[in-house]
Amino acid sequence: MINRDLIRIKVVQLLYANQINPDETYLKKTRKEDKEKSLIGKSLSAAFELYCWLLQLIVELHSYAEKRIEAGMSKRMATQEDLNPNRRFIDNRFALQLAGNKQLKECVKKFHISWAEDADLIRTLYKNICNSPEYKDYMQGKIPADAPSADMDAYSLDKFFWRQIIKKILATSEALGDSLEEMNIYWNDDAETILSFVEKTVKRFDENNGADQVLLPLYKDESDEDFAYDLYKYALQGRDQYMQMIDGTVKNWKIERMTMMDLSIMQAAIAELTHFPSIPVPVTLNEYIEISKYYSTSKSYEIVNGILDSVVKQLSAKGQLSKVSDMKNNE
Repeated sequence: MINRDLIRIKVVQLLYANQINPDETYLKKTRKEDKEKSLIGKSLSAAFELYCWLLQLIVELHSYAEKRIEAGMSKRMATQEDLNPNRRFIDNRFALQLAGNKQLKECVKKFHISWAEDADLIRTLYKNICNSPEYKDYMQGKIPADAPSADMDAYSLDKFFWRQIIKKILATSEALGDSLEEMNIYWNDDAETILSFVEKTVKRFDENNGADQVLLPLYKDESDEDFAYDLYKYALQGRDQYMQMIDGTVKNWKIERMTMMDLSIMQAAIAELTHFPSIPVPVTLNEYIEISKYYSTSKSYEIVNGILDSVVKQLSAKGQLSKVSDMKNNE
């Protein structure tokens, strides 16, 4: 589940935290062998926990709808609509399969996941779902115009419906973002990325796998895990050197006047440029420029782009950029 884009973001977040509260013990918390204490390991594990919370949110919304139907049928003055409800939402086969998923149940137990204290949020999200055109079409059995096939089977339609809800309701919900931020200060920022992983998980589900359907792993492979720990370690160890390099490229602008987030972004970028020769220079530059657009000021893109371009030329001139042959104009 954890990809290199998210790893870079997490490293930048930790570097920023260290800029605000300098702590020499940060250097002692980079070891892959000591995952319980490693800050980058704990940070990425928290992202995986968010992934599990958001998967369980689907289960919770489905359960809430089921309870509403049961309550309606139990009314003393139940209407015909109460007694004969449209059950398509609660009979959604993907949601039922997810509710019984063995791996998700283990994660719920491990992370103590419960939305019980967020009743208002669940009501709000369910109301938003019910008011959406996607829900109204789905409840009538209509196949959306943007569906991958005009003759989808019932299970595929059930999955596609939830993929739409994830992208159009959950990903845009301020109430959900606020709730996640209360749980973890980084989760609101992470939600968009993690929800994309949740949507990808829904797409991968196969009805034939039943409760044994495999969720996305924490890391795609060991190389990504190594990249996370090494990038964080090198960024911390080389901080003073990288700051000197940044300071040396700036004209008429003191490094103290730059935002701490911009400095953290460039600190991670230079660590990647100097220690990961297999990653092309344009890839590294583009990734961190994109991070600056989202996490820093409106002017950060130009600042980060200009300084990193100068740093690359500096490294190349000194023969310290082993992947300089991959470098292209980053305009």
